Amino acid sequence: MLGLKLPTDPRWVNLAEKQISEVLIDHAFCEQKAATSCITLIQSYPDKKELVKRLTPVVTEEWEHFRMVLQKLEEYGVPLGFQRKDEYVNGLLKFERKGGSRESRLVERLLTCALIEARSCERFRLLSRELRDEELRKFYHGLMASEAGHYRMFLDLAILYGEGREQVMARWDEFLKYEAELLASMTPRGDRVH
Repeated sequence: MLGLKLPTDPRWVNLAEKQISEVLIDHAFCEQKAATSCITLIQSYPDKKELVKRLTPVVTEEWEHFRMVLQKLEEYGVPLGFQRKDEYVNGLLKFERKGGSRESRLVERLLTCALIEARSCERFRLLSRELRDEELRKFYHGLMASEAGHYRMFLDLAILYGEGREQVMARWDEFLKYEAELLASMTPRGDRVH
């Protein structure tokens, strides 16, 4: 369904479970950054009516997810801490084509967002199946469906604003291949969502 070219290293869940507090901290900031990214897209492209219409509720949803993760941190007695550099997202941003038309830059960013959501969905699925903590399994199962919907929405918007479905899907395939190479080059870390 997600089309990812490389599944997450099976060791990731075991590493994540050993550092679940760190994963939750990173996850909180991922949700905050997702809300901020949607706001930035709305601010940058207020003339794109469908984008504004579809992203506005996502801002609220992502911020609610941020609040939900903060609640989990509180339950575990873990302070939020400071945001850390996201090597994965920064790697994806480097792959975006710079320059070009305003619309082509929008499509690049939408594809990046779609890929982040797809990988988050895959990781949440793993957590929902393999964590020993039943409450956290349920928590991540609930978030998994949301991430899948966001992935699809960003991809649909890229197709809507791109120069034809075939061209956008060809670029999407390039993103998927690049993301697989990026992931393969990274050492699995259990203290991050990505």
